[in-house]
Amino acid sequence: MTAHISLYDLLQDSAHQHGDRRAFAQGAKTVTYSELLEDVRLTAKRLAYNGVQAGDRVAVYAGEQYETIVTFLAINARGAILVPINPQLKEQQARHILLDSGARLLISTGPRLRRIEAALTDIELDTWSLEKLQPDNLNTPPDTAPVNPHSTVTDSDPAAILYTSGSTGRPKGVVLSQRNLVSGAYSVAHYLRLQADDVILGILPLSFDAGLSQLTTALVSGACYAPLDFLQAGEVPTFCEAHGVTVITGVPPLWMQLASVQWPQPAGARIRCFANTGGHMPPPLLEKLKRAFPNALPYLMYGLTEAFRSTYLPPEAAVTRPDSIGKAVPNADIRVLRPNGTECAAGEHGELVHRGAFVTLGYWNDPELTAQRFRPWVRPDRQILRTETAVWSGDIVYRDQDDYLYFVARSDDMIKTSGYRVSPTEVEEVLFALDEVTEAAAFGVPHPQLGEAIIISLFTHPHRQITTPALIKLCRDKLPTYMVPLHVSLHDSPLPRNPNGKIDRKQLKQQFSEFFSTPLTVTE
Repeated sequence: MTAHISLYDLLQDSAHQHGDRRAFAQGAKTVTYSELLEDVRLTAKRLAYNGVQAGDRVAVYAGEQYETIVTFLAINARGAILVPINPQLKEQQARHILLDSGARLLISTGPRLRRIEAALTDIELDTWSLEKLQPDNLNTPPDTAPVNPHSTVTDSDPAAILYTSGSTGRPKGVVLSQRNLVSGAYSVAHYLRLQADDVILGILPLSFDAGLSQLTTALVSGACYAPLDFLQAGEVPTFCEAHGVTVITGVPPLWMQLASVQWPQPAGARIRCFANTGGHMPPPLLEKLKRAFPNALPYLMYGLTEAFRSTYLPPEAAVTRPDSIGKAVPNADIRVLRPNGTECAAGEHGELVHRGAFVTLGYWNDPELTAQRFRPWVRPDRQILRTETAVWSGDIVYRDQDDYLYFVARSDDMIKTSGYRVSPTEVEEVLFALDEVTEAAAFGVPHPQLGEAIIISLFTHPHRQITTPALIKLCRDKLPTYMVPLHVSLHDSPLPRNPNGKIDRKQLKQQFSEFFSTPLTVTE
């Protein structure tokens, strides 16, 4: 039996148990677990022969193709540190990640390397195209290069650096250990009840923790990973039907797109599980997805890159508590704390604090920020002197009497207006009740009298008419006066996204940063 220290170990185990089963499917290409393991071993040997050592940072800037998956796992087999770069990022963003991580090697496709070559001129690193790692393109003695020096890899060693989208500044790297990746895969696979006959759609970027989780949970369960780089939402049902997809995880903006397209009955009926992460799913959207996937169980999840996955709401609770983010996932301890570190009472707002196997190693190259967010957790048993680390999420939540958790807002997203603190989610949910509204984002901008004024940006259904006065009236009917938006901005295209597919509130706020530099009255 293989000791499950790394992702490579998970791959070896699945190849032993499910060697003839599909591990990867994309278009006409299908690969078994035995074939995937052989390709990963060969690629790991090539990396070793060309000097890649344990602890080296190796960046990968490529789409979700088979060669990318093989390269990810080969880097892990070598004990090197994977630095996935979202393929949507442009040259200056990629340059920042390469410089900040200190990557010694960048692996990409030929076209993408040419796209960013101007930003690489003064960076000391090797660049390889994915094609260089293919058979016959590297002169690698097959029996002289080690595959994976297990003696130098423990589960506390860094395995990957995931760069956040930079919604609060330049992207910062979160360092994940081998233990984070493996324990997280087991936890999610357990509560999603994944099986070897599942086909998991890979539709989120692999540079995003939830996207990488699609791959890792497939490895731990022996399921098939079926990635899709799509341009139009209408492509997704066709792909799912062709590949027999049974499990989908998405973020709210993606779900809004997928709920708006027609799902063929066989494709929709085959989905047995769909999961949401990366933001609150409005109840009307959840109902649309239930109709599209009549046999599926919905899982509403909450997580943060610094601790991967924190809570989930099981399907049976989604009926009675659709607004809850649930309870702690297996192998996590979640607390709601006041600023002084004491526990909040039921119904009292506080900061979500996470301890356990998924708490990452901190921020790369940023000890000050690491010290702010990752703090010692002193065990109540004083005979055990050693402390562990917990992560303070920055998210405001509360518990109900049955210990179910509810998200209020990011502490830095909370709108401070007229002396009140307002959760953007509370304002958005009122508008999501309208069939015409496809996307909504509430945010605060400076205002000379109010401190911050509430603005709503909306993307509405193109074939349905709705007016700004009607929207303002709805808010006045449903919300306290201080929560009524002072301005509603209607968009005829989807709201801007950050590279992880989430609505880019920072960009929207910048657009309206001087909107109220002089007093404005909303006209009805």
